[in-house]
Parts: sequence; C-alpha cells; structure tokens
Amino acid sequence: QVQLVESGGGLVQPGGSLRLSCAASGSIFSIYAMGWYRQVPGKQRELVARTVNGDVTNYADSVKGRFTISRDNAKNTVYLQMNSLKPEDTAAYYCKCSTVVAGEVVDYWGQGSQVTVSS
Repeated sequence: QVQLVESGGGLVQPGGSLRLSCAASGSIFSIYAMGWYRQVPGKQRELVARTVNGDVTNYADSVKGRFTISRDNAKNTVYLQMNSLKPEDTAAYYCKCSTVVAGEVVDYWGQGSQVTVSS
C-alpha cells in the first residue's frame, strides 16, 4: 500500500506560478512511475505530466514549456512546478503513483488539490 498526500493548490492570477507537492509513504520501493493528472467537472481526468523510473518524463502538449515535473527520491516526493498559468489550467489536480506488486500494476491516487487561475 502507498499513501499519497498532496499540497500546494490554491488561487493564482493568470501568468502566475504554483508548485504542487505529493509525498508518498508506505511501500514506496514498489513505485516505478509518478505523475500528475487533472480533471474539470464533466470531463475525463487527463494526464498533465509523469515521470517513469526517474528518467523518462511525459507532458501534455498543453503544458509543455510551462510545467515541470520533478522527483526527490530522498523525500519520496514528486513536484509539479506550474508557471505562466492560464485560466484553462483551472482544475482539480491529482497525484498518481504506479507500483508493481506480484507482477501486476497497482495505481494509487492522492486526495486532489484545487488549482484556480483567475483574475
């Protein structure tokens, strides 16, 4: 079992920055990927950014060049630095980690952090 605790959401003006944090605890040795997803009401949850095995990163086209995902293995924490925020970035952001247990992939989710970009 892995527990994920998120922090860092809030209200920011367009063009501003926020940093989300997601701290993992529990069976962290089994984690091979961590990432951030977001969801707005009435739409499917979508990938924002993820890092796999600490060296492969993927970003949604809409955030490339503005968002950066990073992982601090010593703190078992993954971050999402969000710069040049736009109103369309407004969403609930969820941290996710993927683990392998007995050959099967098991995903865990954080509680969600609301990010609102508005003037």
